[in-house]
Amino acid sequence: MTETGGPSGPEGTETPKPQAGESTQPQADAPAQPQSDTPTPPQGQAAQQWQSPSGATPPPPLPSYQPPPQQYPNWKVGLGRPGVIPLRPLNLTDILDGAVTAMRKYWRMVFGAAAVTAVLTAAINLVGLLLVDTTGDLEQVRDLGPAATDQELMNQMVGILGGTLATSFITLVATLLGTTVLTGFLTVLMGKAVLGKPVTFKEAAKEAAPRLLPLLGLTVLYTLAILVGAIFCLLPAIIPYTFWALASPAFILERGTVMEAFRRSVKLVSGMFWRVFGILLLAYVISSFLASIITIPFSFSAFLSIFGNLDQIYVPSTGDLILQSVGTVIAQTIVGPFTALVTVILYIDQRMRREGMDIELARAAGIQTPPPPQAW
Repeated sequence: MTETGGPSGPEGTETPKPQAGESTQPQADAPAQPQSDTPTPPQGQAAQQWQSPSGATPPPPLPSYQPPPQQYPNWKVGLGRPGVIPLRPLNLTDILDGAVTAMRKYWRMVFGAAAVTAVLTAAINLVGLLLVDTTGDLEQVRDLGPAATDQELMNQMVGILGGTLATSFITLVATLLGTTVLTGFLTVLMGKAVLGKPVTFKEAAKEAAPRLLPLLGLTVLYTLAILVGAIFCLLPAIIPYTFWALASPAFILERGTVMEAFRRSVKLVSGMFWRVFGILLLAYVISSFLASIITIPFSFSAFLSIFGNLDQIYVPSTGDLILQSVGTVIAQTIVGPFTALVTVILYIDQRMRREGMDIELARAAGIQTPPPPQAW
């Protein structure tokens, strides 16, 4: 045993004790005993040249795992935009922009068809105004003066009312004819414009022609329903105006019967009544505002009569009627297609929201649609 309590050396030898002044560090020629199996690289400058005992360079560290970037669909274009609208549920800006884009891209066909229908409508209306001449009654009312009896005034007013109703009926018939032709043509055009496919005036007219006569019957029923509702109250007129607003594009594009088109319109509008009504009303307000601005210079005489003598009744001349007809033609050519195109785009939007029509349109346009999600 040693004095420190450690084990004794072999053969009873004792562990030598260091003498005073003698260093306790190991000798230079004595190899150092490793403390572990893995050699510890030296510190300092020699660390840059250190290698493992086998002489092999340690492998570089493995790169950290990074997942591949996920591809998310662009919500602004949905499944793509092959034509004038993106193939996804549309907002108000998309609908209005789609109508304006179609008017700009196909301006020859749009404004050409609108000009033809506007000229025919104005011609029929002008002929009706000339045949049912109400200027004579207006002149007689003006010449009666303040000394006229109530019976004389009543007789003249009845004559004016009858003539006004007759001219209004002729105007309504002309408007229905023009609206039917323009709606049928623009609906076919928009069906091609959504897919970005080229279309000619002859092709669109040929495709729409067989459907124009039943479309006229549909338009008459739609107008009568609105008029009957308006006679009783304004609110009942809003109901058929909104629920049946999409019947015309449904009739042209789905090629069903008139009653099927009405049912399809009710189905598409149900649940979104106020949205559809608001968009249609906004399109009508925009069209009416622009049309009034265009027609004011052509109705200058009637406009000046407002600031003239209030006791004098304005009696338009034949020249005034012709000038007003020219202004109506220009206004309907520029503004008329807007409401029809908004209605068709609204119909397509409702089908994309409810029936996934955007996928069908993407396939028809040659766009590869993403596969449906798989159930786990």
